[in-house]
Amino acid sequence: MLVVDGVAVAPLEMAISRKQRRRGLLKRDGIDGVMAFPGINAVHTIGMRFAIDVAFCGIEIAGHHAVLRLKTMQPRRIGLPVQGCHLVLEAEAGAFQHWGLHEGSIVEVLP
Repeated sequence: MLVVDGVAVAPLEMAISRKQRRRGLLKRDGIDGVMAFPGINAVHTIGMRFAIDVAFCGIEIAGHHAVLRLKTMQPRRIGLPVQGCHLVLEAEAGAFQHWGLHEGSIVEVLP
C-alpha cells in the first residue's frame, strides 16, 4: 500500500529482485496502483506502452520518504539521475495528481 501524507491511496508492487527491476512496467498496458523501485535514482520508458508519473524520493527515515522531484514521462524516454534519490515510484500518468502526491509529500511504502 502507498501512503501519501498519512492517507492510504493505492495498492503497491515492489520491484526488489534484479528480474523485477529489469521488467518494471514493460509489456503492460497499465497499472492499477504504483510500483516501487528501492535503491535506484533514474528510470527510462524505453519499451513502455503508456506514459507514467515518476516520483523520486529521498532516503528513508523512520519508514518515511520525502518526495524530491516529480516527472511525467512519455514512452521511449531516458530520465536523468536525481541526486539524493533512494526510491522511485511509478504509476500511470495523472495518478499522482489524483492522489494528491506532490514534491515535498511524505510517503510510506507498506507491504
